[in-house]
Order: sequence, then C-alpha cells, then structure tokens
Amino acid sequence: MVTVVAVHTADLDPATRRAARELLFEVFGVGDMTEEDWAHCLGGMHVLAREEGELVGHAAVVQRRLMNGDRILRTGYLEGVVVRQDRQRRGIGGQLMDEAERIVRAGHEIGALGASEAGVPFYLARGWRPWPGPTWALGPHGRQRTAEEDGGIYLLGGERELDLGADLVCDWREGDPW
Repeated sequence: MVTVVAVHTADLDPATRRAARELLFEVFGVGDMTEEDWAHCLGGMHVLAREEGELVGHAAVVQRRLMNGDRILRTGYLEGVVVRQDRQRRGIGGQLMDEAERIVRAGHEIGALGASEAGVPFYLARGWRPWPGPTWALGPHGRQRTAEEDGGIYLLGGERELDLGADLVCDWREGDPW
C-alpha cells in the first residue's frame, strides 16, 4: 500500500531529504539531474510517496512568480516529479500529482512545470496545457529569451488570468531558469 504525504522542506528529516535527492539522481541520471535541479526542489512542499516505509515517489511544489503581460502570478511550480523505476505505471505518479495539484490550486493562482518529452502525455491527461507562446526569464541583465523551453512549459489553471498574446516570463534562478 502506498501512502502519500506533503511535508515542507523545513520539516524533512535528514534521512528523507537524502532519500529524495538520491531518488531524483537515480531516476533522472547524473547527466540530466544536477545539484542546481535538486536545489530548485527545496523551499516549498514535498509530496512523498512511500511503500512499506520506502520512498518510491517525490514531487515538489515551490512558489515562483511568473509574469504574463502586466500581471505577476503567484505560481506553484512543480519540480522533481519522479517515481522509482520499478514502481512506475502503478498509479503512484497520479497519487503524487493529486496532492501536488491540490497544493497548487489551494495556494496559487496557477501551476506550472517544465515537462520532459516522456512526461507530456501524463500531464496532458491530467489537464495541464502547454504554454503556446514564447518564454523568457527575468535575469540579472533584464529579460532573457529562453527559446529552448518554448513548447515545454505546461500550466494548470489560470485560464482567465493569462493573456495568450503576451509573453510568459519566469523569475530568475541559478541553473535552468524554467
């Protein structure tokens, strides 16, 4: 039986924090997962899936600010969504997302995430939709185009708040801005 709980980074015990980091590096691989990526998971809510006491899934919801036209949107940004490889395709990802999406809807104006190619069908089936326009990051030197992210940013909610004719701009952070 899988149990899913949400815990703030401040309340993660050291063993769980290490296990979550190790799970991300194990599933994504060292080439695709970096220390900066792990750092992006910290400071918000971690959704943890355990089976027989063992961590088998993780998702993080961190607060970010996205700018769309003249609006600044309080955004629940998903990071580190992963299920251990031998537990995939058993509904654990859906359980993680149920709780992550509850957090997004309850505490944010919209949800956002950067989807891998493999994750796109999963997110689409859950009602996430791709951002149709250009993406940018507001960095130390002003707005910086992030064309490599175009088509890969998915949003949940915010249909009334978003101006589809305007750019979508994320706040700056080290590593991948999105």
